[in-house]
Amino acid sequence: MELAAGLADLQAEARCSVGKEYLKNPGTMECGHKVCLSCTSVFWKDLKGSFPCPSCHLNCPGRNFLSNQPPGEFTEVAILPPERTSRSGRQEGERPWEKPQQVSCPLRSFPLSHFVWPMENAIVCHRKQIDSYIKLWREMVEPIQKAITTQRKGWLELRKRTECRRERVRSQYEQNRLFLQVEREKILGQLQSEEMDGLAKLHKNLAKLSDHASLLKGLLKDLKSQCGKSELALLASVKDWYERYKQSGWPEMALVTLKGYDYRFPLQYSDLDRIIKRFQVDVILDPETANYKLTVSKDQKTVKYGSWERMPYSSRKFCFDPAVLGSEGYSSDRQYWEVDVELKMEWVLGVCREPFPRSRYAERFSDEQFSVQDGLWGVGLDNSQTYVALGGKKNHLLPKVSPTRIGIFLDSEMYEVSFYNLRDKSLLYRFSDLPRGTFWPYFYTGYDSEPLKICTVEDLE
Repeated sequence: MELAAGLADLQAEARCSVGKEYLKNPGTMECGHKVCLSCTSVFWKDLKGSFPCPSCHLNCPGRNFLSNQPPGEFTEVAILPPERTSRSGRQEGERPWEKPQQVSCPLRSFPLSHFVWPMENAIVCHRKQIDSYIKLWREMVEPIQKAITTQRKGWLELRKRTECRRERVRSQYEQNRLFLQVEREKILGQLQSEEMDGLAKLHKNLAKLSDHASLLKGLLKDLKSQCGKSELALLASVKDWYERYKQSGWPEMALVTLKGYDYRFPLQYSDLDRIIKRFQVDVILDPETANYKLTVSKDQKTVKYGSWERMPYSSRKFCFDPAVLGSEGYSSDRQYWEVDVELKMEWVLGVCREPFPRSRYAERFSDEQFSVQDGLWGVGLDNSQTYVALGGKKNHLLPKVSPTRIGIFLDSEMYEVSFYNLRDKSLLYRFSDLPRGTFWPYFYTGYDSEPLKICTVEDLE
């Protein structure tokens, strides 16, 4: 009964005081009465200056009223047909797990369409949502974790490389210090010996000058005594005096000088000696990679450009460039080898990383012939004119003397490759930005017929 009475009051409250129908587009007048905006506009159609409330006739000169959405929601509830409900508030025969339930919002005084699911269904639904979020977050987290791992590896790698370089500096400093100490002792000993020899020569010169001065004083005294003799005696002794004067010439003096010690200490000498002694490897050529016009010797140490040789096709061979690779790649430790280039007009020596292009084509004597190639780090001679370094960019080199033999030192621990001019043992160029990976010795012979030869490393002691 109470529910029916409340529903009747709600239906009466939801009717428009003008049109007596349920409120449509409801609004609230200044006096508080609820009306339909459309009905009120019709009621005020022919009025001017005075606009009374349809219920209490209170004048509203500004025609102001507030739009009120909640009464619209009341209207929707009020016009619903009455249904029988059980004591628990739900319809007879309705099962709560089959349909969503409508509950009142605790924050508002009128009902809203909030729906409640059974706990089992809600758990399944939310688990699916959580799983989807977990998947999305995992997709976001995994790259970050990989980046963190990469950064940590880079940090450890940087510390390792820094420690290696620090150890190299210490070693070079100690070697140079010992070398300079030995040179200092040797030069000081030579200076002391030269000082003693010079002093002895100066003493001899002083003795000779003293004897000569005594001789001249004696001659002067005798000559003065002859001046008191008779004219005939003086004329008779003139010839003898002339002879004695000629024989009394200036004595021969020993020259005293010090040697010049203009020594320039080359920092890389001792380092290069250590490299040659500790890290030399036996590099041989791989005929399977040689261009069809290259001939590799039986010992696989020499290669030269010549006539076309009929061979089965291989994707590992260089199609156009007269080049060949070493038979073994290096990805760790340190390696050193030497190549003779004395008679070559053009050549490139270095290391490359696979996969290295085999079908690059460049016109002879063109700029592309000695151009930068991705995956190649080396030095070379461009048609007997210019020495170049080919890596990330092309650099021109100016060696003090033309190299006849090139030393190549690959340091995979420091990600470096260095090239030495063994004619004066100077450093030609060093690449310090090698990536990770396996590096293969690279040999470009050029188009002249002179051979390119891998040398046996000589002992520099």
